[in-house]
Amino acid sequence: MESRSLFVPDGLAGDRVDAAIAKLLGFSRTFAAEVAEAGGVELDGVVLGKSDRLTAGGWLSVTWTPKTEPSIIPVVVADLRIVHDDDDIIVIDKPPGVAAHPSLGWDGPTVLGALAGAGYRIATSGAAERAGIVHRLDVGTSGLMVVAKSESAYSALKRAFHDREVRKIYHAVVQGHPDPLAGTIDAPIGRHPGASWKFAITADGKPSVTHYETLEAFPSAALLEIELETGRTHQIRVHMAAQRHPCVGDAMYGADPSISSRLGLTRQWLHAFRLGFEHPATGEFVEFSSDYPPDLQHALEVLRGD
Repeated sequence: MESRSLFVPDGLAGDRVDAAIAKLLGFSRTFAAEVAEAGGVELDGVVLGKSDRLTAGGWLSVTWTPKTEPSIIPVVVADLRIVHDDDDIIVIDKPPGVAAHPSLGWDGPTVLGALAGAGYRIATSGAAERAGIVHRLDVGTSGLMVVAKSESAYSALKRAFHDREVRKIYHAVVQGHPDPLAGTIDAPIGRHPGASWKFAITADGKPSVTHYETLEAFPSAALLEIELETGRTHQIRVHMAAQRHPCVGDAMYGADPSISSRLGLTRQWLHAFRLGFEHPATGEFVEFSSDYPPDLQHALEVLRGD
């Protein structure tokens, strides 16, 4: 067991326990929530839950059992495709079922593990298990990711993503037909109040902006082109579900399982289709695109045959 005691700083007054513990001790939000749920967080001797709020000046005590840190395990991922490779960056086409980097609770393949297995050397900035990762795709989302190979590229790309200078275009098939057929969803996203592994539109969430345009309409669904202005976890999935148009196949956010079954989908129809950014070494704007993988292409063909 490990423990830490400290005063609650004014800047964290009113914050949720899990969010505050994550900031104070460098935990992941999920692990901080687990610590609180196990009764490991006390404020002035009173045990707090993960969603309770802190008060400034209180004496905070946190007790937890350390977990083994995730590590990069080299692995061969046959269908992970290298789109571009140079001394500073590597752009990959990620298949579904592959996480961006190792994390507690995930024992499947990762992008970093696949690159290590293929002999690529990646930048070491940041946490060792996230070396070179400047953005992420959900495990069930396929498509383009850029990974930094040099330290300078890591710093430049992190800044570019933070400053919203990266062009991120996704294609998604959603249930029903959005009205209007093109538009912008501007709604803050935060942790779901009832499920720590989900996200939702919340009043105290982070600013999140999604632009969409309908490319093709089917009797029960529509193919959208989506451009992200921000890059929150599950952003497209949350925003479309909030409009009552969840991504087809996305059971977590309310997709109709009968449609998923008919289309042969075991994950959300969501693909990182195009990625553009200023190359960190040359300053030239570069852009890459990706074809739909077989499962998404098959689902489209079924929809077009309706």
